[in-house]
Order: sequence, then structure tokens, then C-alpha cells
Amino acid sequence: MSRPVTLFTGQWADLPIEVMAEKAASFGYDGLELACWGDHFEVSKALEEDDYCTKRKELLAKHNLQVFAVSNHLTGQLVCDPNTDARSDALAPKELAGDPEGKRQWAIEEMKRTMRAAQKLGVSVVNGFTGSSIWHLVYPFPPHTEEDIKRGYDFFAECWGPILDVAKECGVKFALEVHPTEIAFDLYSSHMALEAIGHHEAFGFNFDPSHLLWQGVDPVEFIYEFPDRIFHVHVKDVAVNLNGRTGILASHLPFGDPRRGWDFRSVGRGDVDFSAIFRALNDIGYNGPLSVEWEDNGMDREFGATESCAYVKQHQFPAPAAKGSFEDALRK
Repeated sequence: MSRPVTLFTGQWADLPIEVMAEKAASFGYDGLELACWGDHFEVSKALEEDDYCTKRKELLAKHNLQVFAVSNHLTGQLVCDPNTDARSDALAPKELAGDPEGKRQWAIEEMKRTMRAAQKLGVSVVNGFTGSSIWHLVYPFPPHTEEDIKRGYDFFAECWGPILDVAKECGVKFALEVHPTEIAFDLYSSHMALEAIGHHEAFGFNFDPSHLLWQGVDPVEFIYEFPDRIFHVHVKDVAVNLNGRTGILASHLPFGDPRRGWDFRSVGRGDVDFSAIFRALNDIGYNGPLSVEWEDNGMDREFGATESCAYVKQHQFPAPAAKGSFEDALRK
């Protein structure tokens, strides 16, 4: 049986959920991964209004759509981020602008509430970011010590431990999207995050190959390294353009600038080997959704979301129904 193909609504939060659901159905999707911004999934309403979650599911069902996960990347980022500049002000209540610790404490409590809201909606995965207090130390100059890095992971465990405990109580998993600016951004930092959190059963990963590939990390290796910690999968593509003038740090150039060393692409139009990824997901027994996170500044998004859905449905394939070899038939 093929996995459901869903669309992450984070990049579509400018549209009302009613419009988004209708469009996603017309694009061919089986469901939505609801973002906790815009009006797609509002944590406060989910907890305070008795019929909110029921109405959300009824709205999706009207368009033959399901929901398997919600995502609260923006709030999660504030949990461990230094929160010292105006960029983070836009992600928190207006009254917390300019208050780094106020934003952090609000985000910790809001992520706990997100776990409870997910439980009420009936989904078992919350995707998101963690933020990182040590991302600025990724290049070791001015020099720092191993203890500086350890303090960053200890801080992550201190902030996220209580959130993960609530997730466990709710029967929900938190799936960190391994990503630059997060406490886990590649294979080895993911191990460090797991160790810091004591391999908490509610902590795992939202596998997204695009963020690994441009760093030079083989996404398939990541799948095999963490087979029991991949709680959700994003399908997103990236093109790497290292032509002698460009670099992987992207030169402070914005997404969509052709001078960048890498950029996101509509699914199937970049360098990600999805065939190998789908095979690896079969090998580890992942049966959850394949959620398209569509990003491509050089393409109309409705065209791109439609072709991405068709690409995933065409290229994914089910694992064998039973263990064995095709040569077994020759022995009978």
C-alpha cells in the first residue's frame, strides 16, 4: 500500500484553510500537514473551543483529505533561539517584543499546548524546530571550547525536556526538522541532540532531504542511521550549483537569486534522489505520510504543488508484501 501524500500548509498560510483545502484536493493530495499559523490550525482555539478540532476534520473530509500531523516550526524556534533581534519578535505575541526570555518562556508553554492540541485533533506527530543557542558557533572562530558546545545541548535538554514530557503524556511525538539554525542540523549533531535529551521516546526527526543534501550529507545515510526516530517525512528538493564562483554558504544572497550555490526546487527538478529515499524508507518500515513542502522561487506555486504531488505518487513504491527474494519462485 502506498503512503499518503500530503501538503504542508506552512508556505500557504496566506490562504484561508477553506481555500487551502479545496486547492489541495484539486492538486491531487490525500491530506494536509496543518501549520499552526495563519488560520490553518490555531492552538488556542483547538484547546478552548469544544468543536474546533471536529470542525477542522469535517472540513478536510469534505474534500476527501486527512490530517496526520501538525507543525509549529515558528514557535519551536523561539525555545532555544537567543531571541535577541527583531526577527524573532514577529513569531511571538506583540507585547513580548524585545524580551528574549519572555519570548522563550511563552514558546515553551505554547509548545506544550501544541502537544495537547494535537492530541485533541487526534494526530500523533507535531513537527517543528527547536532553535539553537549555539548555532552562531558552527564555525569555531573566535575559538570556543567543547564545554561551550555542551552547554548548548544541555540548554536544549533543559528547555525541551518538559515539552517532551507533555508530548509523552499526550501520546504525541515531536519531530524536529533537521535543519541549519537548529540544535540538530546534520547526522552527528542529531546524535548529540538525542544523547542530550536522554533518547527521550517522544523526540525524533522530521526527515527532510533538501536540508541535508546541500550540506553534503547523504539523506539515505541519515535514514539508515535513525530508522526508529524518523516520525515524519518532508518531500522537498534542492539543486546544488557549485560552479567555481558559488559556495554552500550562499553568499548572503536571497532564495531565488541565480548566483546562490544552492536553492530549493519543485519536487523532481533538483538533485535529490527520491527513488533511493523511497527505497530506504521501505527498508526501515516507514509507513507514514510523504508531506510535500513546496518551495521554488522560480515557479508558480500551484503548478509546482500539482506536479510535485503527481511526482511523488508516480515515483514512490510499496515494499514487498512478504520477505523473500524474487528467486524464491525458482525453487518451487
